[in-house]
Amino acid sequence: MRILVVEDDRDLARYLELALTHEGYAVSVAYDGEEGLRLASSDQDLVLLDVMLPGLGGMQVLQAVRRRSGVPVILLTARDHTEDKVQGLDLGADDYLTKPFKLEELLARIRSVVRRQQGPVQDVLEIADLRLDRLERSVQRGGHPIDLTKREFALLEYLMRHQSHPQSREAILEHVWGYDFYGTTNVVDVYIYQLRSKIDEPFERPLLHTVRGVGYVLREDVPGA
Repeated sequence: MRILVVEDDRDLARYLELALTHEGYAVSVAYDGEEGLRLASSDQDLVLLDVMLPGLGGMQVLQAVRRRSGVPVILLTARDHTEDKVQGLDLGADDYLTKPFKLEELLARIRSVVRRQQGPVQDVLEIADLRLDRLERSVQRGGHPIDLTKREFALLEYLMRHQSHPQSREAILEHVWGYDFYGTTNVVDVYIYQLRSKIDEPFERPLLHTVRGVGYVLREDVPGA
């Protein structure tokens, strides 16, 4: 899931970037309204938008975003007046969080907004005897628990949501690391290797396959094999 943080306080923006990345989200950051609006027009899953921004203010960004898309927006602001909250919600914000806030509350708000936007979310994903539980953040195969890092979990979740459909390294990098990740697609190969060593190698039947010239796919068997 891709989250855009639009926040001019660079310390807070960096904290949110690190915290959300640690939770397995792909995070992009903008420090002013103009850049935030540009990035919000790209393929984002949620926007955390500060109200008090230099230049183009948060409410203006929100209005412009709403004219273009229905991407979920959570406003972040130090102003806690009711009229400010009402204005933001009337302009199309999905939620409103007053600074300072605890990370746990922000994460809960993100989950709540995403559920409302997407409707019922499949919390348990399965393919063959491999089972991923989003709520418990757990993975099992054949009833045996598998310990994954947050990034490995995010990678596996993405592949399971697109099982039987090969995903390119570029698509994986964009959706799991974020489009502005400073690195090469080689990082995908490294994590695929690590993931395969945990979910495939200890078991008889492989599920994670390399599709030559394309990328990777999770499926129960390989056609023609």
